[in-house]
Amino acid sequence: QVQLVESGGGLVQAGGSLRLSCVASGRTFSGFAMGWFRQAPGKEREFVAGIGALTVYQDSVKGRFTISRDNVKRTVDLQMNSLKPEDTAVYYCAAGADFYNIKHGYLYWGQGTQVTVSS
Repeated sequence: QVQLVESGGGLVQAGGSLRLSCVASGRTFSGFAMGWFRQAPGKEREFVAGIGALTVYQDSVKGRFTISRDNVKRTVDLQMNSLKPEDTAVYYCAAGADFYNIKHGYLYWGQGTQVTVSS
């Protein structure tokens, strides 16, 4: 059984930083893309960042967020700097997408972790 468990969410002031971590268990994802998505209240879930053959970011987070992965530890992290109130959302870790199709087709999802950025 595959499990993705996120940690690191919380409340931070605008301009601050948070680091989200996700650990995968049950299988290895070294040959697949891993990523982060987010869902704000009243909005659809959206792609934030993914890492596979390439590293891809949503335009609104470029230069502020950095995604990284450790295939030995089976982790994928999201370092978030210069946070803005509009970054407030539940952030989800995802895994299992095609290594070359970073934004779509994720098979496995974590439970989500809340990130709240106050102004």
